Amino acid sequence: MVEKGGAAVHAAIDLGASSGRVITGRVRDGVLRTEEAARFANTPVTVPVEGGERLHWDVLSLYRGALEGLRAVAGSHGGLASVGIDSWAVDYGLLDADGALLGNPVHYRDARTEGVPEEVFGYLPADRMYAVNGLQVQRFNTVFQLAAAADDPQLVPLARDALLVPDLLGYWLTGERVWEVTNASTTGLVDARTRDWAQECLDVLEGSFGVPVRDMLSRLVEPGTVVGRLCARASVGGAAGAPLVVVGSHDTASAVVAVPAATPHFAYVSCGTWSLVGVELDAPVRSEESRAANFTNELGVDGTVRYLRNVMGLWLLQESLRTWREQSRDVDLANLLERAARVPALACVVDVDDPRFLPPGDMPARIAACAAERGQRPPEGEAELARCVIDSLALAYRRAVRQAAELSGRDVEVVHVVGGGSRNTLLCRLTAEATGLPVVAGPAEGTAAGNLLVQARAVGAVEGELSDLRRIVAASFELRRYEPQGDRARWEDAERRLWG
Repeated sequence: MVEKGGAAVHAAIDLGASSGRVITGRVRDGVLRTEEAARFANTPVTVPVEGGERLHWDVLSLYRGALEGLRAVAGSHGGLASVGIDSWAVDYGLLDADGALLGNPVHYRDARTEGVPEEVFGYLPADRMYAVNGLQVQRFNTVFQLAAAADDPQLVPLARDALLVPDLLGYWLTGERVWEVTNASTTGLVDARTRDWAQECLDVLEGSFGVPVRDMLSRLVEPGTVVGRLCARASVGGAAGAPLVVVGSHDTASAVVAVPAATPHFAYVSCGTWSLVGVELDAPVRSEESRAANFTNELGVDGTVRYLRNVMGLWLLQESLRTWREQSRDVDLANLLERAARVPALACVVDVDDPRFLPPGDMPARIAACAAERGQRPPEGEAELARCVIDSLALAYRRAVRQAAELSGRDVEVVHVVGGGSRNTLLCRLTAEATGLPVVAGPAEGTAAGNLLVQARAVGAVEGELSDLRRIVAASFELRRYEPQGDRARWEDAERRLWG
């Protein structure tokens, strides 16, 4: 165990939609101390293809940033006790027979999967698929991406292995090929009951689409597994020899580890580019009512199930800011939210999960169009648009928390908001008002904290169950509590206005 000042140093490689980071952590006297050691851009790339264009992740740039960060922190600390990797879900890289990457992973916002879910359901009906994988239908789920890739006359015949993004970086660092189960459970290829491969879904890809998916899959491993050690040939400098711990490699799985809940009766909102809203369970919910509500059963750390709905999240605001910058309108986010707080509440709301909001583009124009379709006056100016987005998110959280509790039978007494959105005072205040429940905000670095604590437990630096790890989180980060106030009837009215 590498020590500095009496505590082992762990490194989390945390890959987000707009940037990647290397964050160090150490646990001493029941408190986790973290420090951002490196940050690097994550800039998707659009390239022309026959008949259109394709959006890719620049995974090689991400890997370079991770290597540079690991070398720097290992040099500062004389080595590392462990390393763990997390990222977004569903996207994968394909390797040839020599283990070489066949191309940068396609971005989940790419349009190639439009109409593909309906095609897949022609061979395996949606209700039957849900009974197996328990997964919310989103056109970018890996099962649909692989079906779409079957049309590529070059890629699939050459592919010998497929690895999700965190597992791909782990392979380059250690030479070991695995699929971590929390991330794998977002693909549609895993049975939510057995935590093993869903054979019916694999049969459809192989028999109906000609994708030899069984040959491309590696073994599934649970979070907390040490899969190998960082190779010197990976150019990791002083980090060579450090164990790679498979953490909850889906960033939400790590974030939920870091929910500082004192009892099981909580809902969570892991809030960033996406918002993941749900409850933690011991078993999946695969009822027809759950499928109709489009809830998903993603697997969590220590045998848990993250029963949740994906909500489009702060992407709407992020993409609006990007659009305004392109129009030479320099809008400061903090000032924008202050102005939005003074805008009348619920004057205009939209369904944040409208599929038109998924791709990059002129988000303010799309929001205005959706509002007009509902007979509402579209937002005028930046502050009104920001208030529309925040009100609409709080309304979506209200609906998702209530449905998660009803469909799962889990009583909810408090809502925990973790991730970058926990810093958004207006959003947290309105979430408490909309749900009628107290909101506890923090930690903002929940994903990194969960990643680091699972690592620390795997190598013996800490002990205990999820509840013990959560006590460490509660003792380590400043949390803010928002009590429900205001008139809940107006939220009920807005919900009826939007969804009937």
